[in-house]
Amino acid sequence: MGIFTRFRDIINANISAMLDKAEDPEKLIRLMIQEMEETLVELKASCARTMAQAATARRQRDEAAKQAELWRGKAKLAVNKGREDLAREALLEKRRLEERALAMEAETAEFEGMIEACKGDLDKLEEKLASAKERRRVLVARHHRAAGKKRAGDELRRVQSADTLLRFEEFENRIERLEAEADLAAPRERGAAPRPGEPMTLEEKFARMEADEDIERELAALRGVAPSGAETDGGK
Repeated sequence: MGIFTRFRDIINANISAMLDKAEDPEKLIRLMIQEMEETLVELKASCARTMAQAATARRQRDEAAKQAELWRGKAKLAVNKGREDLAREALLEKRRLEERALAMEAETAEFEGMIEACKGDLDKLEEKLASAKERRRVLVARHHRAAGKKRAGDELRRVQSADTLLRFEEFENRIERLEAEADLAAPRERGAAPRPGEPMTLEEKFARMEADEDIERELAALRGVAPSGAETDGGK
């Protein structure tokens, strides 16, 4: 496939439609970008060659025009010297060089037109390439986002499965048993209520009795009556 055929195919290609139909859009756009970059390099090289040819044509045009002017001077000199035969030959050489200058002028104009077209093609291809790279950036971001979303969904389904919930429940029960064992193993504070089903120690019984007496005295004080077994100020 020639460079300009590839270029036209790229410019006319509908990148979005191609990506929508592709099974692997990232791979396709990577290949498209590679093709565009290679075509861009070849197109720039072709444009550079055309510019060099245009420069050569301009140089040959200018040289032919310069030589034609020199032969014009020689023809004039020959006439002044009475050598019309030499003047005639000089004028013929002058005409040949002028025709060559005209031909080089036309060739230069043609090359300059090709250069303008080549520059326009380069601008179009670079624009297409920039668009493709932007699409690749978006596609990669979408791919990573989709992959992350899929991983999150898989993890959520795994966590919500019956086996996982059962393991969490077993873990919770194990922690509750450890907490209960820790409570049983820890020493009780003085005056604390006995644990259910556990008999009171002698010290706990006296502490309870003392607490009960304190409560009775407070109640009696509120009623203005001495508690049973206690003496009042009036009895002294």
